[in-house]
Amino acid sequence: MLPFWIALQFLSSLPVRLSGMPEPREMGRSLLCYPLVGLLFGLLLWLASHLLQGAPAPLHAALLLTLWVLLSGALHLDGLADSADAWLGGFGDRERTLKIMKDPRSGPIAVVTLVLVLLLKFCALWVLVERGAGALLVLAPVIGRAAMLGLFLRTPYVRPGGLGQALAEHLPRRMARWVLLGSLLFCLLLGGWSALWAVLLAFAVFCWLRRLMCQRLGGTTGDTAGAMLELLELAVVLGLSLGM
Repeated sequence: MLPFWIALQFLSSLPVRLSGMPEPREMGRSLLCYPLVGLLFGLLLWLASHLLQGAPAPLHAALLLTLWVLLSGALHLDGLADSADAWLGGFGDRERTLKIMKDPRSGPIAVVTLVLVLLLKFCALWVLVERGAGALLVLAPVIGRAAMLGLFLRTPYVRPGGLGQALAEHLPRRMARWVLLGSLLFCLLLGGWSALWAVLLAFAVFCWLRRLMCQRLGGTTGDTAGAMLELLELAVVLGLSLGM
């Protein structure tokens, strides 16, 4: 259970506290639990959507989005903002891009990116709420966090000594492949054809983003991983809202 609690503490704002620093081996194994954290988020969103039945659809969607952001403590939105600033301001240079990512300040491109992503997510949730697709709310958090596992499985981590390096180096790779397969089957069983369309769209976005990371940086960072998660979640809800 320790890997799950590590993953939950790292990926959420829920009141989880560990006694002491976990061993690197347990840190690596915590990556296997990322889809489970996504499942927990998805179930909470589904429950909230059920409790909000009868509320006006725009308010319903806005409250779901607020809960979604609060559950993660905006951790991945911060990564998205940093990555957006760095990608524009880095001018194609690897070292400059990495340096900008470490700057805590946000520029105009970061603000515009966050506004657009949240606006699109809100509109997609509005469509799903009006269509009564409560169970499908589980898919985006699961796919997004399974993709983080896939990213660390297949992509070098480029900041030496960082937390991500310990995660990647101690990730049980064979087990990770089984977890990814199980996550895929779960999503397809839950969502059927709608889930298949969303998974294919998410996979295409994943491959595109991973290629951009490798071309610019030679791998991934914590910020780009967070940005990828946010964009994949957006791709899933947009795919569900357009494909249902």
